[in-house]
Amino acid sequence: MLNMSINFRKVAVVGCGFVGASSAFALMQSGLFSEMVLLDVNRAKAEGEAMDIGHGTSISSPMNIYAGDYSDIKDAAIIIVTAGAAQKPGETRLDLIKKNIQIHAGIMAEIKAQSPEGILLIVANPVDILTYYAQKASGMPENRVFGSGTVLDSARLRYLLGTRLDVDSRSVHAYVIGEHGDSEICTWSMANISGVPLADFFALRGMGGDLDMKVAQEDIAEDVKNAAYKIIERKNATYYGIAMSVVRICRAILRDEKSILPVSTALHGEYGISDVSLSVPAIVGRNGIEELVPISLSEEERTKLSESAAVLKKTMEGVEF
Repeated sequence: MLNMSINFRKVAVVGCGFVGASSAFALMQSGLFSEMVLLDVNRAKAEGEAMDIGHGTSISSPMNIYAGDYSDIKDAAIIIVTAGAAQKPGETRLDLIKKNIQIHAGIMAEIKAQSPEGILLIVANPVDILTYYAQKASGMPENRVFGSGTVLDSARLRYLLGTRLDVDSRSVHAYVIGEHGDSEICTWSMANISGVPLADFFALRGMGGDLDMKVAQEDIAEDVKNAAYKIIERKNATYYGIAMSVVRICRAILRDEKSILPVSTALHGEYGISDVSLSVPAIVGRNGIEELVPISLSEEERTKLSESAAVLKKTMEGVEF
């Protein structure tokens, strides 16, 4: 049964930096919503972004876009949190933990006070740790609080694999799981091109045997892992790719698509992992995460997933949850 206290045509974006503003712009163009409220610690910044994006609605998608405060999020279908310190050149996502936990403590207190009944989507980095924190601090049910996780990493994997094989990346089916960061895992054991195993498709493209495919996989995995660092070196921030990932997740929620997406959520024994949030495939719809989808991993991939969880747990030591 639909919750009539929720406005399913309304979205809230908390944080109007590069990622927040790019996400708001992409959401305006998506046509998913008719109302969008922008929040930022710098109210003038939120007002400016609302004005700038709003001016394009007359030639794109009609939408009421405005700067607001936390009282405006109560009936939003989706609350997207992008607020946080930006990742600097040479800095890992996990280096952001201390700065951003402090920022999110205030944000979660404000959100909890509103008792929203929509979905809380965490996008700020380190997304896995901030998602785990939000699930504890927001006062909302765990299934309605999750992170963008490795949706972007998986998109990068499909793009790079499609480019290498000279095939439409939308025909590539492959996931990145684990941390959204340096310990992430490309699940090669289940990757395929429209149902055709990778080895067969590499052979179809005349790309040699197992050794050539292994080298290609290693190169692609490194490129996926280092994509953000390379972009930050060149333009100081990444925001367009994650903005499109935000739209993809919002579409799955708003249209109740039951899409299988690698979003970040707390595990409770799945894959032998507990007490940490990281990305695994999950069914995403209007109620948030409906259930996690068990996938068959190779022994090596399962070991790497456990190691990724250990990295995140180690980083969380000493942080109040």
